[in-house]
Amino acid sequence: MHAGICIYLLVWSHPMADSPLSSIKKTKNTVYIVRKFWIYLWAFWIVLVLFLLYYLRGPLKILETLTMATMFLSTLTPKFYVALTGTSSLISGLILIFEWWYFRKYGTSFIEQVSLNHLSPWLGGSDATSSEPSTPSTNNNTPQSTVPECKVWRNPLNLLRGGEYQRFTSSTGKDPLTYYDMNLSAQDHQTYFTCEADAGKQDYEIMATAWRERNPAARVSAAKEALIINPECAPALLLLAEEDASTVSEAEQLLKQALKAAEASYRKSQQNQHQGSLAEGLHRRDTNVLICVKRRLAMCARKLGKLKEAVKMFRDLTKEVTPILSMLNIHENLLEALLEMQAYADVQAVLARYDDITLPKSATICYTAALLKARAVAEKFSPDLASKRGLTPSEMSAVEAIHRAVEFNPHVPKYLLETKPLCLPPEHILKRGDSEAVAYAFFHLSHWKRVEGALHLLHCTWEGTFRMIPYPLEKGHLFYPYPSCTECADRELLPAFHEVSVYPKKELPFFILFTAGLCSFTALLALLTHHYPEPMGYIARTVINGVSLPLLYILGKLEAFCPSSLLQHLSRV
Repeated sequence: MHAGICIYLLVWSHPMADSPLSSIKKTKNTVYIVRKFWIYLWAFWIVLVLFLLYYLRGPLKILETLTMATMFLSTLTPKFYVALTGTSSLISGLILIFEWWYFRKYGTSFIEQVSLNHLSPWLGGSDATSSEPSTPSTNNNTPQSTVPECKVWRNPLNLLRGGEYQRFTSSTGKDPLTYYDMNLSAQDHQTYFTCEADAGKQDYEIMATAWRERNPAARVSAAKEALIINPECAPALLLLAEEDASTVSEAEQLLKQALKAAEASYRKSQQNQHQGSLAEGLHRRDTNVLICVKRRLAMCARKLGKLKEAVKMFRDLTKEVTPILSMLNIHENLLEALLEMQAYADVQAVLARYDDITLPKSATICYTAALLKARAVAEKFSPDLASKRGLTPSEMSAVEAIHRAVEFNPHVPKYLLETKPLCLPPEHILKRGDSEAVAYAFFHLSHWKRVEGALHLLHCTWEGTFRMIPYPLEKGHLFYPYPSCTECADRELLPAFHEVSVYPKKELPFFILFTAGLCSFTALLALLTHHYPEPMGYIARTVINGVSLPLLYILGKLEAFCPSSLLQHLSRV
């Protein structure tokens, strides 16, 4: 019968000359009908089993079995109930411990996960086949949703490994970088600093191995070996500036040497870049090395207080048109340097260029825009006065900018308000995640403190954002819904000693609460039964008899209404 129905459904849904969309709709209708058929079939099967059990209650001696079970339970000693409740408490406690561990590690309930992934498709089918196919948005006023939610980006303001990260490790004994973060950096280095034309060049082959090396000492040793072979090896000088220099000044001196070598290699490869794919790859690699060396030199100038020099270098870099610049986001370095100079008009000009609806957003862009608007009203802002007379247009604009920034990354305010401790920023960040919040606040907290009243305005208004987005994982206000995958990625990027901020705060799953209640209840019953065996035994027998009496009453009424034999029932008719 089932095979015949399936054949009928397949024939009925077979497309002749329909469009692809029509075929999709017919296929979905077919799946829907098959699912409905299986639901009705299961319901019919359950009703049939109950019907057979009822009419076969005489031959199966169901009533006698229930009566004997009731008598057996009423004669049990209190020791049995102690053992029963104690065992139940132990089992539910073990389940609770496992559920809590699974929730802390993966953010979801194990029982709920198994139910959704395995039992639900088996019982009712998956909803994935019935969902409408998504179409790309054609609205130019919203960003495209085809960008992966949890794409990891290079931190534009990442620190020097030797001069900053290693000094932190030496003084505290804690490693600020995770293996996952450093592995991503190694992949970036191999992508941008190696090419096929390096084959046969001993110094560049050594550097290709160095970029893949996990041990920092081995990388530094390989770079020094490459410099012995070729003193003008720009990638080797760049690596030594990053990882071997113990101060920013030492790194700057090595980067200046690397700049001369990189410019010479760039000019040489530029002349031959159109002579084949190998020449193009070589020129692309030399361009990437030159851009990275200039960026690091500008960052060293910023750290050493040479702000005008740093701003000039960052502006020159933003004018370059190379693929690597899309990864580096130089404009965020420029914004930070301009804020340090307190050149707010220049900051506004940079924002006007990059705070565009069609460009990817970041915490730096959103919170810098909020800082500039807060700067105009923060000094005279008073919550009591604003509640009486209402917000002025400029105050409303500042509050809306703060709400916009908080919606984009809700983790930042706690770091700016110093209610949550900071750690060193990672080399990669997740936009809208805690890693991005750490990286932003690490460099921009001083800029907010410098604007009088800005942190006070942020403190008074930032929590109002959450009233506009009560269900941030389902619907956003100014941005797409908050991605649910940020917590796992941030745990991989941030060090173990840092407490990762989670948004929205997850409630405990039902099964953890259920097992906790079950464990506590059964443990209490075991304790009471052990100390008061006779009263608890009497209560247990009373409960069993009370539960069985309505069932026996209903069965007696059914027995009087319907005989136990189907033939007797038919003879009455």
